Order: sequence, then C-alpha cells, then structure tokens
Amino acid sequence: MSSKIFVDACLGKETPYTPVWMMRQAGRYLPEYMAVRAEAGDFLNLCHNPEKACEVTLQPVDIVGVDAAILFSDILVIPDEMGMDLSFVKGEGPKFSDPIETEADIDRLIGGEEAADKLTYVYDTIKLIREQLADDKALIGFTGAPWTLATYMIEGQGTKTYNICKKMMYANPTLLHKILAKVTEVVKYYMEKQIEAGIDVVQIFDSWAAAIEPSMYDEFSWKYMVEIADYLKSKYPHIPIIMFPKGVPAFLDQVYGNFDVFGVDWGTPMALAKEKLGDRYVLQGNMEPCRLYSKEATTSCVEGIQEIMGGKRHIFNLGHGILPDVPVEHAKHFVSECQRVSGK
Repeated sequence: MSSKIFVDACLGKETPYTPVWMMRQAGRYLPEYMAVRAEAGDFLNLCHNPEKACEVTLQPVDIVGVDAAILFSDILVIPDEMGMDLSFVKGEGPKFSDPIETEADIDRLIGGEEAADKLTYVYDTIKLIREQLADDKALIGFTGAPWTLATYMIEGQGTKTYNICKKMMYANPTLLHKILAKVTEVVKYYMEKQIEAGIDVVQIFDSWAAAIEPSMYDEFSWKYMVEIADYLKSKYPHIPIIMFPKGVPAFLDQVYGNFDVFGVDWGTPMALAKEKLGDRYVLQGNMEPCRLYSKEATTSCVEGIQEIMGGKRHIFNLGHGILPDVPVEHAKHFVSECQRVSGK
C-alpha cells in the first residue's frame, strides 16, 4: 500500500474510504484563486509562473479537503510551445492567430521532445508542488488528448460545430492523422517529463470526444490516447493512468487499452459504466456539476453513486468541471459527503 489513498484507489486497492477530487478544482469558485490570478495579470502568466501555479494547485487541497491535487496548467500550452501563437481573449477564451490548414503548417511546428523540452515552467511547478504537498496527497498531472488539442489547433479557437476539423476528417483524413500523430509524439514526452518531475497519476482529457461520431472515434481519438498510455506504461508501469473522454456513452462497448481508471462524465449513467467497464477499470465520477448549487441535491447524488459502486473500484468526482459561481461551502460539503458515505 502507498501512503496516498488516491493512488491506491486508482490501482483498485482497498481504501478506508473512497477518495475524492474535482475537475477544475483550482479555479474561479475560490476567492483565493482569483486573488492570485489578479496578481499574475492574466491566465497565461499564471500558467507560466511556477510559484503562483503551485500556490493555486495547493489551494483546493488546503481549503476544500480533496484527496489529490491536480497540476494547475492548461492543455493548450502544448500547441503554444509547438510554435502556435496562443492568446486568451477576455470573454472569448483561447485563440490561435495561425490555425493549421495545410501540410506546410504542420511541418513548421516543433515536434517531439524538442517541443516538450520548452515546457520547463510546468516541470518547475510540479517540483515546487512536490516539495509542499502533504505526503498523503497525490499529485495528478494531465494533458489534453490529441483530438481535443487538434480541434483548437485547426479551428483556431473553441467551437460548437467543429466543422473545420470534421471537414478535414472526412475530406482529408490523411492530413488530420498527420496532425494527430505529431501532437501524440509531443504529448508522450510531455507526460514522461511530468512523471520525472514528480507527478503520481496521469489524466488524459478528451473534452471534445462527443464531437466525433461513435464509429469514427477509435480512429481519430481513442487509438492515439491508447498509444500515449502504452508508451507511459512501458516506462512507468507503477504510474496510474486515467482516461476521461467526455460524452461517449455510446462508445463504452469499444473501450480498450492499458490504463487504470475510466473517467465517467455526468451524461453517462454510472450503473451502465459499471456494467460495461467496472470489471476492467476503476471508475471515476460522475456527479452532475450543477448539483453543487444545492447541498441536498449533492447528498442525494453522492448517496446514489455510492449505492451503485459500493465503495469498490471507484473514485468520487464530478462528471465535468466545477463551475465558477459554486459556493465554496458547497464544494466542501461534496467532499465531506463523499467521505462520509464511503467510510468503512
């Protein structure tokens, strides 16, 4: 047994209670986070500042009482360091001024270990967190899945239709695969360097998984995620890997790969995920984040999930990220209720 309950749970070991953390737990719902972000000036400055990024990573552990910290960063630092021009526009989110349209655009990007080497501020942040994080708390490192990263790189910003990406998927799949393969190589080295810097667990977020029709999902997203997991497991078999593809209940029958934990989004019934995957993977999730607006709705859902999972092969989490206007007291209530109902 490790000293970290979260790591043990990821590996399917017995734990005194079911551990809990929240996606986007270091964020705008915390006044302490907003104060540090104001000091940093803007979001990217905060990502690039190891001392401040360390501080906001640790805040939810200290304030809310979660069992794991997740590195404060952004998935788009990867294409940014590959040579794309990233900015965060107030009210509009991330934007690339130079989206990928042609093979020449791909060729000009920095690839492989050379790109991963440029993310030193992330590795410095991890080392600082490792020095300050309590011995019984795990540190989660993360990356966006190649497909999710590629959507921003091709569209140039967030999108509701993904029409530029999907036009490429159907009209020029070879070009899309070339982008995905190049991003995958960078991600492998990036996650390896996060592990070397001191993270305990890897999570791969495919936030835009639901944009791909189920019959195409493996070809354009999942197989690249599995390739990353295979690479990391071949070198670091003791490091648990969490896969989180959002919005893919139709894909559960097709899930495969050498990883440990499957993140269940709030649109996928927990009982269905347990039936399809619970014998092969630990399940993480999956409370609807808006339930946090009501303590009663939170308790009801936590008790329901506990009844389904029975405190075995499970990690409590939200089914996506916590929202900025959730009261801090309600986040604390969620954590304490997870610990209460699952205590053995």
